[in-house]
Amino acid sequence: MAEGTPQLPPAAMLLFGLLLHTVSQHGPTADKPKEKPNFIIILADDIGWGDLDANQLEERANNTPYLNLMALQGLRMTDFHSPASTCSPSRAAILTGRYGLRNGVTHNFGVKSLAGLPLSEVTLPQLLHKAGYHTAMIGKWHLGHNGLYSPTNRGFDYYLGIPFSNDMGCTDIPGYNLPQCLPCDSHGPQVIRLKRNIHGGCYSRIGLPLIENSTIVEQPLDLWTLTEQYKSAALRIIHNASERGQPYLLYIALAHMHVPLAPPLSPDAPTTDNHPNSGVYAASLRELDSLVGAIKNASEATDRDNTLIWFTGDNGPWEQKCQYAGSVGPFRGKWQTSKGGGSAKQTTWEGGHRVPTVAYWPGRIPANTTSSSLLSGAAGRFGDLQTVRSGRHKAFYITGAAEACGGETGKQQVHDPPLIFDLERDEAEETPLDVKTTEYQVVAERIARRREKLLWDIATDKSVSIADYRTDESAAPCCDLTQTVCRCPRLG
Repeated sequence: MAEGTPQLPPAAMLLFGLLLHTVSQHGPTADKPKEKPNFIIILADDIGWGDLDANQLEERANNTPYLNLMALQGLRMTDFHSPASTCSPSRAAILTGRYGLRNGVTHNFGVKSLAGLPLSEVTLPQLLHKAGYHTAMIGKWHLGHNGLYSPTNRGFDYYLGIPFSNDMGCTDIPGYNLPQCLPCDSHGPQVIRLKRNIHGGCYSRIGLPLIENSTIVEQPLDLWTLTEQYKSAALRIIHNASERGQPYLLYIALAHMHVPLAPPLSPDAPTTDNHPNSGVYAASLRELDSLVGAIKNASEATDRDNTLIWFTGDNGPWEQKCQYAGSVGPFRGKWQTSKGGGSAKQTTWEGGHRVPTVAYWPGRIPANTTSSSLLSGAAGRFGDLQTVRSGRHKAFYITGAAEACGGETGKQQVHDPPLIFDLERDEAEETPLDVKTTEYQVVAERIARRREKLLWDIATDKSVSIADYRTDESAAPCCDLTQTVCRCPRLG
């Protein structure tokens, strides 16, 4: 998807521009801070627009009290869109400010990927590092884990996290998933590990690694203790930077809502995968929210008035995971679901890329404000320009569905003339405008001009990169090839 703008500055800078505009229109009149501000970007994996309590007050779920407080004290954006509806393209766009059609990242990298985000692309941490910032990342990278493509070679001074998604490696305690996956092999020769296949959505070829800087420190990692490790690292980074008096960028990419889920054990959380309620997802959401609260408290205790915290998501919920998927809220993509398949993650329906977003900066962002301004956008699968957004109207040139809970998948369709929805009147994207009406003709002409300009700008852009998606078995991260699933000691 595109909102009609031919090219974007870095995504974070785009957000900062909106915030500065908000402050200039409504905010305090105090002088700008003389010192460089700190930036904390928190990216939640597979989180739904409706998972933020503040977006659906009538639900009274009380799963995100800390994020609710941050929204009450800051700015909640109701029409913010992740740059893509899948993991790698979304992250590449956030860190470069360029859609996959420009930065070359149009689909996900995998365990055996040789490369990642093209080295020709400049990242936000690279720019801030040159400006004197301490740059640190915690969490899921998913932009290439080998050599020059790793986080510490793309602008980050420090990294602790997983190189790709939770489900792209096995663990000894698998967590909650559909289908339920088996634990990693604990014995047997390495040749057995190499011959094991992906079966039923469960990846068991290699242990899920935890990486610190460029070293695997735990493989397979323990999903159940990962939050505490992330929290300790985040608080240490914030406090150390404060003691040094150095501005910092802290990018935290949390995979709490991406299966397999590993919520804290509690009486109301089911202990088996076939339990028919959603207690596991809610528990994971509360744990994510608690981590956000701890990070917010640490930043307030060290440099409260000079730190911007931006919380958002990388894409919408993974519907085929049923009770282990989040809520799209009212953005249900009914036109698509009535014809088969899901309309969230992996699609350009609103549920696939409209994500909960909150920005908090005491003294700079007015408290308890809401913005319905359209910001960012999403690309289709493999970089197709499937939709174009112009104000309240959204045109679909290609529609398609992801797999829904139950396994149903709708067929992809090409639309000429395009389907056009009025999102103010029809947020569920159920009934497109009648092509015979004057409204349709006016909107279609306006969107067509913008689409043609965007395609022309991309076609003539000499800075367009092409990602290398070659794979090789040897590229899989492994701390000890002689051990089953590459076992190595846990982080001490």
